[in-house]
Amino acid sequence: MRLLLYVVALTANAAAACAAPITFDHAIELAVTGAPSVGARTAAAGSSRSAAVPAAALPDPRLEFGFTGFPVSGPNAGRPERDDFSTVRVGIEQDVPNLAKRRARTGRAAADIAASDAAVIAEVRTVKLGAALAWVDLYYVTAKLAALDAVGLLIKSLTTVTPSRLASGSVRPAQTVEPALLAATIDDRRAELVAEAGKAGAALVRWTGDPAPSVLGAPPIWSVDEARLRAAIEHLPAIAIADAVTAQATADVGLARAEKRPDWSWQVGYDRRDPRFGDMVLAGVKIGLPLFSRSRQDPLIAAREQDAQRARLDREATLREQQAGLDADLADHAMHHERAERARTVLLPLAERRAKLERASYAGGTASLDEALAATIVVAEVQLELLTRKADVVRDTVRINLTYRSDDQ
Repeated sequence: MRLLLYVVALTANAAAACAAPITFDHAIELAVTGAPSVGARTAAAGSSRSAAVPAAALPDPRLEFGFTGFPVSGPNAGRPERDDFSTVRVGIEQDVPNLAKRRARTGRAAADIAASDAAVIAEVRTVKLGAALAWVDLYYVTAKLAALDAVGLLIKSLTTVTPSRLASGSVRPAQTVEPALLAATIDDRRAELVAEAGKAGAALVRWTGDPAPSVLGAPPIWSVDEARLRAAIEHLPAIAIADAVTAQATADVGLARAEKRPDWSWQVGYDRRDPRFGDMVLAGVKIGLPLFSRSRQDPLIAAREQDAQRARLDREATLREQQAGLDADLADHAMHHERAERARTVLLPLAERRAKLERASYAGGTASLDEALAATIVVAEVQLELLTRKADVVRDTVRINLTYRSDDQ
């Protein structure tokens, strides 16, 4: 019982530790170390390594034990002790595949290991990217909620003077419902953002295992080095996987060709006979004869060569796909960066200036409440749009680097 309580306490403490706010780097670290998919790929890689150990080993020998030359007819029928051909045999037989076949098996095992290792690296990148984007999404939706709440307070401050303006006759009675309508609109927008935060949080839970994730710190400031990214295309996990598949297909071609070479086996045995006749030993070699390669081995070789050609073409297609993906992502990043700069340097300052002037005019009685509130709402919309555009830029930067950057960069 004490042990159970102790385990429960440790679990609770671990959950409390996970529930603390996490930084961008910590989220990625949690994702890599705790992702079940990474563990599964790692186990598969271990399996490939274990399976490679016996790849070039000889098959298990066979023990032969039996009775030979038992007479069933003639004068010695049923009397093996009278027949000098009747023996009790004990022997060992060992098959020896040809050297080319064993080398091809070794090459296939090495290709399997390379494929498993590439799959681990690719899954680590997938997990990193998923956790990173979920963290960025949660960070910016949290910032949007804070900006929206600030606008709500500003609208509330504007409406505090409405009763006095109504009493003085400078505000029509119908205008007094405008703040409530705008507040409802803001509440609707807030509900949307809360839903977005829930989705981003759920994604972060998936990747990190944190039961109640919240963000800490700021997003990373990464540069996008186009030249280095293009130079790393050939070393991406997707290309490594395609190379491993090509190596597997090439090894299969070697295995198929090795079938045209004869395998052989050796055998030794000891024959125990009646003492009157004396015992005997046997030793021999058996050699396979692949005489009908045109109808047996050659079609299989042609099939495996076609598979190897397909793997090479798939590798080329994967390379083009990665290059095209990088080009498209760089184009999106340039566009998002330009839009974010425009929102920061042009749209937001103009909206804030207009809202400030409208509030001043409203305070001086030269502008209506509707105009002041509308200008304030425009500022809120531009602020949210700026955060959205910043999020797009950061998402592009994170996705491009975690997708196309080599591991040694």
